[in-house]
Amino acid sequence: MAPQNTPEKDFPWWLVILAVTGLYLFWQVASDEVYRASLKALSKGIWITVGVSVVAYVGACLMGLGLAMMGLSRHMVLRQAARLYIEVMRGVPILVLLLYVAFALVPAVIAAVNWVFGEDAWRTRDVPLLWRAVLALMLAYSAFLAEIFRAGLQAVDKGQVEAAMSLGLNGWQRFRLVRFPQAFRLILPPLGNDFVAMVKDSSLVAVLGISDVAQLAKVTATGNFRYFETYNVAALIYLTMTIGLSLVLRRFEARMRSRGRD
Repeated sequence: MAPQNTPEKDFPWWLVILAVTGLYLFWQVASDEVYRASLKALSKGIWITVGVSVVAYVGACLMGLGLAMMGLSRHMVLRQAARLYIEVMRGVPILVLLLYVAFALVPAVIAAVNWVFGEDAWRTRDVPLLWRAVLALMLAYSAFLAEIFRAGLQAVDKGQVEAAMSLGLNGWQRFRLVRFPQAFRLILPPLGNDFVAMVKDSSLVAVLGISDVAQLAKVTATGNFRYFETYNVAALIYLTMTIGLSLVLRRFEARMRSRGRD
């Protein structure tokens, strides 16, 4: 019987097509003044996009892991609190959450703090919109990451945990040395996918006027009326970041799998 092709053995024609398209756009940038001007204007927002994505994702991972531990707790109150938070955050669109955090939640928290301390020592304008956007993305993604962490921790064989208990390891040692390392190998692909999604969703901060790639593309295209060229450059920047990240994560996952087999 002839061996059947599997997705892992397919030649990456999709990557060839994207590479050819990318080379064409890079050639346009190198040879066309409008493309070069657009790239120069939009490149100023790359660090904002990367910074927002990394900081928000790290915070979301920490919050998500904490929520996952709460969801697996023996205490019903902690489990219910985690479930309530996760369901609410997963049910609110990220764009709505961005606007709510920036213009409703942060001012309300500042007003409450000033009311408690009886003075106006903290003003709403003291919290930059950039950090409000980071907070909103962190809150949104922590709910999705919590479910990933929970599924990974629950997938670890209970026999492994029981063996660790028989060796005298306490709860923190069992988590750090047994449960989390094994769970991490299982959840690495969805964690990587969510990071790529975070990079794309960071473009939503443009609604707050933050000068990321998406906002600068909007401003530049409005100024020069060259929408086709400007948004081509914006798409090229985002594709370069997301596809590059995807390829790096796939390579890292393959190494993790090979180490697991060894």
